[in-house]
Amino acid sequence: MADTSSLLLVPSLIFSTNIIFSAVLCGTASAVSFGVNYGQIANNLPSPTRVSFLLRSLNVTRVKLYDADPNVLRAFSYSPVHFIVGLGNEHLPNLTTDPLHAQRWIQLNLQPHLPQTRITSITVGNEVFNTPQLIPYLLPAMQAVHSALVNLGLDSQVSVTTAHSLTILSTSSPPSSGTFRPDLAQYLRPILDFLSAINSAFLINAYPYFAYKDDPAQVPLDYVLFRPNQGAPDPFTGFTYDNMLYAQVDAVYAAIRTLGHEDIEVKVSETGWPSRGDPDEAGATPEYAGVYNGNLFKRIAAGEGTPARPDVPIDVYVFALFNENLKPGPASERNYGLYYPSGVAVYNFGLQGYLPQLTLSDSTANSVKVIGSLSNLFRLIALSLCACIT
Repeated sequence: MADTSSLLLVPSLIFSTNIIFSAVLCGTASAVSFGVNYGQIANNLPSPTRVSFLLRSLNVTRVKLYDADPNVLRAFSYSPVHFIVGLGNEHLPNLTTDPLHAQRWIQLNLQPHLPQTRITSITVGNEVFNTPQLIPYLLPAMQAVHSALVNLGLDSQVSVTTAHSLTILSTSSPPSSGTFRPDLAQYLRPILDFLSAINSAFLINAYPYFAYKDDPAQVPLDYVLFRPNQGAPDPFTGFTYDNMLYAQVDAVYAAIRTLGHEDIEVKVSETGWPSRGDPDEAGATPEYAGVYNGNLFKRIAAGEGTPARPDVPIDVYVFALFNENLKPGPASERNYGLYYPSGVAVYNFGLQGYLPQLTLSDSTANSVKVIGSLSNLFRLIALSLCACIT
């Protein structure tokens, strides 16, 4: 059963939850500001209220959900965190055939949380091009959601997009030769026209780990882990790529350009590295996961862009916040988390966060029992308030 403990305040304390949130944010935020995927395919995760403390202690400013979980959205009310929420693939046919489906979904799942929770985007489907029977529904579904946002007066604050796997590319090396698969171009061209018209981003799920796992003898480990290496030159542009992720992003930019657009930003909606895998999953270790994400955070902190777009800092959502014990598939699928559900870091990735361990005592009515390190939490609050005041 999922952990449903939540933060409770001792009666003598006069601080509100939001004041404590602000203290934690002010006093402990890291210099790195990044996005994270908050997956919940698990039965042992901490409550969203506690997770909100963890994310703000890490200075996570953007969160991507795969649904619109009301418990999560409520837990982040009046916080500075911006959310991407998801409409699952199962909604696509109804979004296309029922003209009111999108509006009902928005009224039920988004409007109750606006504006107190900052919801800035809806992803309509995820990696839809991997499910051929759903492909014809994708653009009409995106258009239906956007039209509903317009009708409700929300289109200026909530954008519409979708996320793609890199299997949509037919060519990715060198990056400047990136092209989409010919069988998908007929669908991608109007999607790009739509994204351009509404000024929305093109999202990709990019995993250099997959390339290494599939061919560890040929894919240089240093190149996929952002470690020093001789780099991979692009003979057509003169750029040299020192990591695969940036090469993948620029390959998508090149593919978009072949379909007539240079006005659409590419964002990385998922990337990460598993800390454990099956025997045939090469490289799935805590050491490599720590190196990949730790070096990625350094690149984000530096505000880097890719060689083809040096003035556009790369926008990344790391996958994922927690290990998810109910995910199907190989062992790696359950081990992408930065944290165990207990709040302990799976490995050292260069940042430190804090998950409060508070719960009710069932021994005395109206009493509060502190489990774990309550003294550390109070110390954190005190230090944070001092930092804010000074």
